[in-house]
Amino acid sequence: MSSSQYYLELCARPVLFEKAGGVNSVFFDEANKQVFAVRSGGATGVVVKGPEERNSISFRMEDKGEVKCIKFSLGNKILAVQRTQKTVDFLNFIPDSTQADYSQECKTRNANILGFCWTSATEIVFITDQGIEFYQVLPEKRCLKLLKSQNINVNWYMYCPESSVILLSTTVLCNILQPFYFRSGSMSKLSKLEIELPSGAPKSPKLTERDIAMATIYGQLFVLFLRHHSRTSNSTGAEVVMYHLQREGACKKTHILKLNRTGKFAVNVVDNLVVVHHQDTETSVVFDIKLRGEFDGTVTLHQPVLPARSIHPYQIPVAGPAAVTSQSPVPCKLYSSSWSVFQPDIIISASEGYLWYLQVKLEPVVNLLPDKGRLMDFLLQRKECKAVILAVCSQMLSDSDRGTLSIVATVFDKLNYEYKKYLDAEHSYSMAVEAGQSRGNPPLKRPVRTQAVIDQSDMYTHVLSVFTEKKEAPHKFIIAVLMEYIRSLNQFQITVQHYLYELVIKTLVQHNLFYMLHQFLQYHVLSDSKPLACLLLSLESIYPPAHQLSLDMLKRLSTANDEIVEVLLSKHQVLAALRFIRSIGGHDNISARKFLDAAKQTEDKMLFYTIFRFFEQRNQRLRGNPNFTPGEHCGEHVLFFKQLFGEQPPTKPTPF
Repeated sequence: MSSSQYYLELCARPVLFEKAGGVNSVFFDEANKQVFAVRSGGATGVVVKGPEERNSISFRMEDKGEVKCIKFSLGNKILAVQRTQKTVDFLNFIPDSTQADYSQECKTRNANILGFCWTSATEIVFITDQGIEFYQVLPEKRCLKLLKSQNINVNWYMYCPESSVILLSTTVLCNILQPFYFRSGSMSKLSKLEIELPSGAPKSPKLTERDIAMATIYGQLFVLFLRHHSRTSNSTGAEVVMYHLQREGACKKTHILKLNRTGKFAVNVVDNLVVVHHQDTETSVVFDIKLRGEFDGTVTLHQPVLPARSIHPYQIPVAGPAAVTSQSPVPCKLYSSSWSVFQPDIIISASEGYLWYLQVKLEPVVNLLPDKGRLMDFLLQRKECKAVILAVCSQMLSDSDRGTLSIVATVFDKLNYEYKKYLDAEHSYSMAVEAGQSRGNPPLKRPVRTQAVIDQSDMYTHVLSVFTEKKEAPHKFIIAVLMEYIRSLNQFQITVQHYLYELVIKTLVQHNLFYMLHQFLQYHVLSDSKPLACLLLSLESIYPPAHQLSLDMLKRLSTANDEIVEVLLSKHQVLAALRFIRSIGGHDNISARKFLDAAKQTEDKMLFYTIFRFFEQRNQRLRGNPNFTPGEHCGEHVLFFKQLFGEQPPTKPTPF
């Protein structure tokens, strides 16, 4: 399979750690995303590696027995280690703090600790088989203070650090899940959730930890249940049932992801996509719950967005000095039974000593999702989407893969919907800031401009201006595409930037479509603006009516005559400015120096010659002498003229 077919890959720079085996045990902390390699119970060393190499921590600790669980607090200031079913030991990693450890026994009598979770830099939760205990750690006093506890029979637990929610499995079938939410010293009990176990499965099925995942998707917390046997008899494959866990209100079943196969599965969440790995076929599929699915009245059923594909092959470099020259990298066994999958996007191979982040590649998706509308819906939700979206826009306008005008319109509308949403949010923010500053309200959060916001300058620079230069594209299609983009902007009430209108005019002129240009201006398809009027003035030599069209536009804009002259001169339209002044009868009173300055700046010798001769003729007509008076301050221009053309007698200026 070519590289362009793989849309999933393992990160290029994994976290490396000493592989598990012998005296070395490996642990993973889901909150800090750290791997602990513990040798001989810590006596011969503990190495902690996080997402960034510079955060590597090494230390030794006394071997007090087999380590069951080991985690740092958020910020790595306090280490917690569980060695027995009754207690957790603590060790401060605070500068100038005592190195002596301290411990905390679980409060509930006859309870066994299943594990623990840090919820902040100084708050920790013990999960026992009889409930949970929420503590504050006081490192200076080397002790813990119980904040809150809850008695409940617990089979197993799961923690989602992104949302600070712990999920407890209760009851004999393990299928009643009780979530707790932790924040700033408080513990809240959320609505419990009952997982519907398969009806056609063997007797007394129990819900296992392996079949549950918790993840934040599009800002909402979901519990994902991997149901191996569908509740409907006409369906053979497994499915992922998604429950939306809310802080307030009941937990709702909202989505079902149809896997259409059976076997061993594992789930990751990458860039808000649910990725389901299938071990038997060594492939993965992705689901996007934002895309339209089949709604049955209560839940939305989703099929995979893309065809099943393997993760991109990964090469493990051979260790050692000789590896550089003699030995080639070893292919990594993908979908290995030794892999452990953690939320949201982590895959660990303890036997090989690798922690990878799973990544989605967007370029291959373009060819795997032929429906351009659905492709845009998919891409607009991804973090790093801008370059790919612009490439898709260019591709659909290219000769080889040209889309119909209706497809082009659909894509433009989807882009401008996101663009307008951002503009509205920015406007609301600005208004709120203006209103709020006077009342002394707290600072507001500015809207984040994501890569999904493709504005007019992006489209102009990367797509439309390049597209209009293509010789092979039919000019009617080019103009239709430009007008379609302008139509879409108008539909979403987005002010069209003048450079898009200029692009339309230049394209029309390039193909001698002056009748269409006239119609567009006459019926105000192209909105009035000063830059547009200047562009029209510059077209007078090839299309004479453009002069009057531009003046009419400037007058509609309520532009003063002297301002029109300034606009034209700033655009180096010196002759056009002079013609305009003559058309309104003001050419006897204008400053010669202003026009000579502008003509000189254009570095066009013949233009300077023409303007200079015009004012000499004016001087002759008004004063009977072609020379400039000292008050006109044109001495430097007279010298400049002589340098260019010598002492030439006054001649009739070029007619305008």
